[in-house]
Amino acid sequence: MSCIEKILKRRSIRRYRKEPVPDEVRDRILEAGRQAPSAANRQPWHFIVVTDPELKEKLATGRYNRFIRDSTFTIVGVSLPYDPVSEKWGVIDVTIAMQNMVLAAEVQGVGSCWIGDFKEDEVKELLGIPEEAKVVALLPMGLPDEQPGPKPKKPLSEIVHYNKW
Repeated sequence: MSCIEKILKRRSIRRYRKEPVPDEVRDRILEAGRQAPSAANRQPWHFIVVTDPELKEKLATGRYNRFIRDSTFTIVGVSLPYDPVSEKWGVIDVTIAMQNMVLAAEVQGVGSCWIGDFKEDEVKELLGIPEEAKVVALLPMGLPDEQPGPKPKKPLSEIVHYNKW
């Protein structure tokens, strides 16, 4: 399957099999994030890989994130800006790196789901994240135990503009 076909087929996965994701697969996912572009190559990212069942349980307290507890691991993407460039672009840089991870997971048969349902101060305290850092998103990952169908999307004619709005 081509890269474009994989991107178009990718779905958010909220149910995971009990089988672990092999360490080498996880490491390639993380490497894909590390290799992402960032503004002026500042690389203001840090990634916490949460595998501990007790920590995953504590992360899974929101209304829309309870399936974190069933993931093999959850990646917590953090921006830690250290200069004006990384202050301005850090969240975007971390988001790009995490999307690289999502796609690297997909091509290796690992499911994921973007999570924004968390209380940042609680996540920081739970995981020892510095106060000046910004928690961007959580990415639970695991071997899929579901195959959701496509969601309706707006047609390109409604969202794409050429040269002007």
